[in-house]
Amino acid sequence: MVAAGDFRNGVTIELEGNIYQIIEFQHVKPGKGAAFVRTKLKNIKTGGVVEKTFRPTEKCENAHIDRKEMQYLYSDGDLYHFMDTETYDQIALNEDQIGDSLKFVKENEMVKMMSHKGEVFAVEPPLFVELEITECEPGVKGDTATGATKPCTVETGATLMVPLFVNQGDIIKIDTRTGEYLSRV
Repeated sequence: MVAAGDFRNGVTIELEGNIYQIIEFQHVKPGKGAAFVRTKLKNIKTGGVVEKTFRPTEKCENAHIDRKEMQYLYSDGDLYHFMDTETYDQIALNEDQIGDSLKFVKENEMVKMMSHKGEVFAVEPPLFVELEITECEPGVKGDTATGATKPCTVETGATLMVPLFVNQGDIIKIDTRTGEYLSRV
């Protein structure tokens, strides 16, 4: 249990059957009346943000989030299969549970599974990945100074914008949080 007076950014709490992460908190002491804690909470499963106020003495249940490293094996249409590399246990998740998180992840790469009380609710890809470009317009020599971009498709099927000098067959580094091109490898 954590008291509202002890809230900090990043703390995860269980409230009304949902799991929230504290994004922002503020202790407010008005001139008249009792003090209170104003918070911005992000629902970890749905991503929605809500604002809620608490009395400083109010207590919330701490929510423990487990992060486990697993290997992404393959996709067979609507199911995605993962394996624990220590115990060799396999789990399958559907497209709703995965969302866009595997957009830049190749088969046999390691990902982090986020779960609460054994229920997996999110898959966290590695921060940076290196992928080969499979489809792209040819680059023109000298097109480096303008900062212009063109669409390209990488080996996982995802599309992103890259500088004009990048060609088909190049291996590029991508930031999976933003989906942006970082550099050629």
